[in-house]
Amino acid sequence: MKAVSLRRTALAWMTALLGLVGLIAMLAAYTLARSEAADFLDGQLRQVALNAGRGLADADAPPAADQDPEDQIAVTTWKRGVLVRSDLPGTSPTRPTATGYADAVISGEAWRTYTTDNDVWTIQVAQRDRVRREIARSAAIGAATPVLLVIPFAWLVLGLAMNRILARLDGLARDLSERSATAAAPLPIDGIPVEIAPLVAGMNGLIVRLRAMIEAQQRFVADAAHALRTPLAAMQVQVDNLADGIEADLPAHRCALAAGVKRASSLVDQLLRLARLEVPAPVFGPVEIEPLLLDCVGEHVVLAESWGVDLGFKADAPASVQGVAEEIRVLVAILIDNAIRYTPAGGQVDVVLHRADGVAVIDVVDTGRGIPVGTETQIFDRFFRAAPESGDGSGLGLAIARRIAERNELELTVENRQDGDSGVRARIVLPA
Repeated sequence: MKAVSLRRTALAWMTALLGLVGLIAMLAAYTLARSEAADFLDGQLRQVALNAGRGLADADAPPAADQDPEDQIAVTTWKRGVLVRSDLPGTSPTRPTATGYADAVISGEAWRTYTTDNDVWTIQVAQRDRVRREIARSAAIGAATPVLLVIPFAWLVLGLAMNRILARLDGLARDLSERSATAAAPLPIDGIPVEIAPLVAGMNGLIVRLRAMIEAQQRFVADAAHALRTPLAAMQVQVDNLADGIEADLPAHRCALAAGVKRASSLVDQLLRLARLEVPAPVFGPVEIEPLLLDCVGEHVVLAESWGVDLGFKADAPASVQGVAEEIRVLVAILIDNAIRYTPAGGQVDVVLHRADGVAVIDVVDTGRGIPVGTETQIFDRFFRAAPESGDGSGLGLAIARRIAERNELELTVENRQDGDSGVRARIVLPA
């Protein structure tokens, strides 16, 4: 269905309506004004004839249609200053001293006069001012009456126009009202007015984001249930052992139970951290990389010593990036922690900040076992562990690391070393 424009449709309807209203008003005003002017001008013709034909009485002239007495023109004539004739009612006029148009009050009424004069004759023609007011009032009524009469018709036409314009949105409204909270299909845009199309597109984007958030919540619940089942079952076994064991075995059972609680708590912390990473990232800010790496290395020195691993740091060039400092710190910490735990005693882990191909790069390189062949594409999956099952890891570390990298617009790769030595190189490429 072809998209329409609300603006163009409304303008077309309004133009047609205003044109029709203007035409009706013009015809009505013309008819009323012509009728009023005809009555008035007919009376003026009669008055001119009576004044031009001296000695003609009003009775000898055919009457004008609907002629009001106040519409009559009063003519006063002086000859050499002597009053010859006056049509002014109930007054003896005074010969004017100035010619041309003037306003005068005669017998308590407002009149409009015109005077002409020569050496012999002085002529004054007068007309009541109320005649002009009456003409103006009639013209105003004639102009306003058609508009007032057309208003109800305009309401009807506008109502029909708006119904036709908004009817295209009824399908969209029905679709929205019938949708379930988990509906993922986008709203149809076919036939939607072009002014509404951006709104529908924005709503479709919102639907996609809401669906992604719901799926993330569902994944989190499923992951939490899957991850907590094993440690909780192990703790239940230890609790049963405490209840059924002999007194000499109680210390060992308590230690095993404490270790299980510690693992479960660590797992819960990682799950919560992963859940927080599903919400939009906070506002980015400048992050100085070298001091951040120094802090991360310092925090892992004790762990490296306990595993018998030599942990080192080297910075060839300073670097900074726009991001969330705490999240980048967690990302680096996860990579260092993994490198230490998967490196045998006597091995080495190096954290290096340098530049490669014109961009700043963070490398975390170890001398451990490396990633088993065939599992390279799975290491970022949740709960996947390339280490032996007896290890302490939960399989969430690299999943969290990848999510942080995505949120902070960093490029993260984890792969076996290509320099001939055994081990893994985790690389973070900072934006240029």
